[in-house]
Amino acid sequence: MTLASRRARRARRARRPRRLALLAGVAAAPLLLAGCSGLQGTGDLQYVGGMGNVVEIPEADRGEPVDLSGESIQGEPLDLADSRGEVTVVNVWWSGCGPCRSEMPMLVEAADELDATFVGINTRDPGIGTAEAFEKEVGVTYPSFYDDTAAPLLAFPAPYQPQSMPSTVVLDEEGRVGALFSGEIPSALTLEQVVDGVRTDG
Repeated sequence: MTLASRRARRARRARRPRRLALLAGVAAAPLLLAGCSGLQGTGDLQYVGGMGNVVEIPEADRGEPVDLSGESIQGEPLDLADSRGEVTVVNVWWSGCGPCRSEMPMLVEAADELDATFVGINTRDPGIGTAEAFEKEVGVTYPSFYDDTAAPLLAFPAPYQPQSMPSTVVLDEEGRVGALFSGEIPSALTLEQVVDGVRTDG
């Protein structure tokens, strides 16, 4: 994405009404749905229930950029390096996970509202058709990696590899892990605050 296109997108977003504030009231509410506990992970990873906890990493302590490329659900090339220069929200999901389905509409709206790039990772749906059908049902407009192995998750550095379903990693403009949600994100406001906190350009 070119610098000009990033600026144009930011300008368009600045003109849109801020709908995320409508969801702010749930920020302090307890998380009612735990992650997809009891599910066997792909490969050597075990997907366990997350509680919506977030770990934020100080800028000075962030490691190397995450190097991940592959194919999207639609069969198109997808590379996290293409979103360098913007905060990137990476959501790990699959269509059979209740909390994943619950938070997806919020993520779709946030992708349209926040000054950030959104990317998904799907490693558990039994076929691309199942994942693609769910994306159409919810109206997902951003791409998702599809790989039925654990390889995409292993691209993230320990101890910040996603281990629950859902999980969301927030990368800073350099592609480094700045925050990790384990489990369903409590609210759109929480995500917005974390995205702003991860940003390095002020």
